[in-house]
Amino acid sequence: MAITAALVKELRDRTGAGMMDCKKALVETNADLEAAIDLMRASGAAKAAKKAGRVASEGLVNVTISDDNKQAAILEVNSETDFVTKGSAFIDFVDSLGRLALKNKPESVESFLGQKLDSGETVDEARENIIAKIGENISVRRVQIISTETGILGAYKHGDRIAVLTVLASQDSALAKDVAMHIAAAGPLVVSREELDEGVLDKEKDIYRAQALGEGKPEQVVEKIIQGRIEKYYSEVALLEQAFVKDPDKTIKDLLAELVAKCGENLTIRRFERFVLGESS
Repeated sequence: MAITAALVKELRDRTGAGMMDCKKALVETNADLEAAIDLMRASGAAKAAKKAGRVASEGLVNVTISDDNKQAAILEVNSETDFVTKGSAFIDFVDSLGRLALKNKPESVESFLGQKLDSGETVDEARENIIAKIGENISVRRVQIISTETGILGAYKHGDRIAVLTVLASQDSALAKDVAMHIAAAGPLVVSREELDEGVLDKEKDIYRAQALGEGKPEQVVEKIIQGRIEKYYSEVALLEQAFVKDPDKTIKDLLAELVAKCGENLTIRRFERFVLGESS
């Protein structure tokens, strides 16, 4: 695979490393972007990597929740420019999709495109009419429905680019919203460390081992260093172990424990969905 300027730029954007370091890593990995990132992290040329893959940079995310906080729809609609996203035609279209998704609970984007809006048009027909009106391509990229029978949903939207839904085994709507807001800001990957894939953890450990050996650390302390760095990794990607954005002196797990002690109610975060505009799912 050829090493293009665009590939070097993407690697620089994701690692924050210099151009020559990026080129060298791509040469050594035969232009394999993910392998190049792992190599750069292991060598210390890159400390971390941003999440992969932006499919589109413009559009809107939307979250629509039922009055009883038991059902919600979260979706993303992409456009070519941010100018379009500020127009009432596009905003109204996305809002109408949120309401329709909550009502009809589509199982996929494909099935959603065939569902009818209040105007009588299908979603796809309305999309084509908007395209004809504004002269720019629009696509419904993803839609997901979340519901709970015994718990409660929390929703939060940060501007037009991040939307979050969280499911709590609780009836505390304020807590559900606080947790959703935290997820929008902190970007966890999983609720708890136990949900992390073993393959992902093994790869992280291999990188930390290479980093420690590259720093000249003696073999007998490398395992302790790896364990310390894995614990730090947990605190970055596992929701329950993250510092709460509204009170960084406590973790989300601490917050739940305090509230349980006060009210005696079972408080569990069951799952969450976080949509970032243009980001790979």
